[in-house]
Amino acid sequence: MSSVLERPSKAATGADQAPPRRRTRILELPEARWALMALVLFLAALPLYLLDAPAWLWGPLFAATYVTGGWEPGWEGLKALKGKTLDVDLLMVVAALGAAAIGQVLDGALLIVIFATSGALEAIATARTADSVRGLLDLAPETATRIADDGTEETVPADSLAVGDVLLVRPGERIGADGRVLGGASDVDQATITGEPLPAAKQRGDEVFAGTLNGSGALRVKVERDPSESVIARIVAMVEEAAGTKAPTQLFIEKVEQRYSLGMVAATLLIFAVPLLMGSDLQATLLRAMTFMIVASPCAVVLATMPPLLSAMANAGRHGVLVKSAVVMERLGQVDAVALDKTGTLTEGTPRLTDLRPLDGSGLDEGALLRLAAAAEHPSEHPLARAVVDAAGARGLDLPSAEDFSSTPGTGVTATIDGRAVAVGSPARLLHGTDHPVAALAAALEERGHTAVVVTLDGRPVGVLGIADRLRPEAAAATRALAELTGRVPVLVTGDNPRAAARLAAEVGITDVRAGLLPQDKVAAVHELRNDGARVLVVGDGVNDAPALAAAHTGIAMGRAGSDLALETADAVVVRDELATIPTVVNLSRRARTLVIQNLVIAGTFIAVLAVWDLVGTLPLPLGVAGHEGSTVLVGLNGLRLLADGAWRRARPDMRGVARRNTRTKDAPTRAGASSPGPVGRAVRRGRGGRG
Repeated sequence: MSSVLERPSKAATGADQAPPRRRTRILELPEARWALMALVLFLAALPLYLLDAPAWLWGPLFAATYVTGGWEPGWEGLKALKGKTLDVDLLMVVAALGAAAIGQVLDGALLIVIFATSGALEAIATARTADSVRGLLDLAPETATRIADDGTEETVPADSLAVGDVLLVRPGERIGADGRVLGGASDVDQATITGEPLPAAKQRGDEVFAGTLNGSGALRVKVERDPSESVIARIVAMVEEAAGTKAPTQLFIEKVEQRYSLGMVAATLLIFAVPLLMGSDLQATLLRAMTFMIVASPCAVVLATMPPLLSAMANAGRHGVLVKSAVVMERLGQVDAVALDKTGTLTEGTPRLTDLRPLDGSGLDEGALLRLAAAAEHPSEHPLARAVVDAAGARGLDLPSAEDFSSTPGTGVTATIDGRAVAVGSPARLLHGTDHPVAALAAALEERGHTAVVVTLDGRPVGVLGIADRLRPEAAAATRALAELTGRVPVLVTGDNPRAAARLAAEVGITDVRAGLLPQDKVAAVHELRNDGARVLVVGDGVNDAPALAAAHTGIAMGRAGSDLALETADAVVVRDELATIPTVVNLSRRARTLVIQNLVIAGTFIAVLAVWDLVGTLPLPLGVAGHEGSTVLVGLNGLRLLADGAWRRARPDMRGVARRNTRTKDAPTRAGASSPGPVGRAVRRGRGGRG
């Protein structure tokens, strides 16, 4: 009886429609409703006022304009004042009431309308930012098809799924939960999670995400994360949590804002009192003072910082980088040195079969050698065994059954295959130090940094397999991009042996290699870089990387195979382990910082020009209002530029080196399924270099 590796199954029929993306309606926002009411009332009163209609006609309409447009900011301002905080919203309302008190009813009403409209636009922009992230939740289907233990199918709410449930995903359906493919094959559109423009091929062992769209094949998926812990849910939770954090620039501005506002009120009182004491006209003096208070208010300055950072965070989240706070988003752009882990970061973290070397005279070709080895390894759960079996599966080999199977830690496995004794394992243990020709083949593979596995048939060596943790296709290009961004080549910090580390470093262009490091040694390396004045970005994935992630200026964890400790310690997480996103998000952070500076310059310029105009000339109140509120809207919209996908594309580094790397990958002896590292990757990191 033979064991045939599972082949793709034919698709079932049926599909569900992609749910509509939840988008906040403008009139759902109270700020928008009150602003609209104020505008309607103002437009109703304006022609009556201009046509010299009786005051009892336009007066109530203007009064209603003041109430509808000003009550909410006024109330919030009073609550802030009760807490001994001076709110600029309250200053705007006071300025409008002051204008009305001296007979400038139209100007005061215009200020209220523009101020309310500005607040509504800010609320809409904020809601759109939240929609761009929370809209991901709408991609997850409301129901899923669960396969019961007896094989029957039942439709259940997606949020009721539990880890271990098995789902049937038909062609055209959206996947109901994060999990791993148990059977079937299909192409899955993951653009909503990873930003990949083309569907990704999925087969047994591959990871899939909730909300992604299945293609033409049917999949059986085992749920591996609770719906509340899915990638989509994590993106939403992290960005919403980050929206409540404040970047250092924002904290500085808020500290200055209070002092600035108090100084502005004092200056307004002086501008009103001094000319009045010198005999100036009351109405003209009060109007000038009210205008000054309006144009000097720091609304645009306060709005300068957070929109660019939150927009950059939302954009990064859409492309698979979860930045945990606005503080982190700002700090990412400050890094000027990078330390990279090796296994699971620059490499895939999963062993792959790279070489098949049948011995001359053994009577076996590559396929026969792999068939014997995979049949013997099939019952084993060792990571190296999985690499051999996956390679056989990629070639579609039909594996015979293994009898009398046994596994010896540190040595390998033995089994009877088609009546013959097969052993697969360590060269040192199987060859017993003899000077056999296969030993030279094994030594050559190990010299290249690969793990050599010897295969014997009836006690006679017949070949050797080479297994290695494959370099990520984009590793060299991402390393080069980070070097260009920071002005210095990244440092490799790894616990692996110096020979393997040096070989990989040469492939990616790293010259500073620090190998054989324990966790505390990695921390020491980070401190050494920081002591030289560098702001260090550490990228890693394992438990042994967590201390270095915590010690760094900023830490980024590889999310797909990263340990829980590394994910919790890191400041940001790369969901799909795409190295190219790291220089991209660093560059995006720098662009956000540039927009913050632009916003501060815009806000400062408007305040300075309008304030000077009011002090040395005569600035009409409507023009002052328009200039002040216009600068606030301009700053807000400028900060939202980073929400667009084009901002991510412009921040993405040149990855022309990837094509060449992919070409070499295709030439490898095996193209085993792209199974996610998961527990296998963790096991490799715990015991790489041999069995046990």
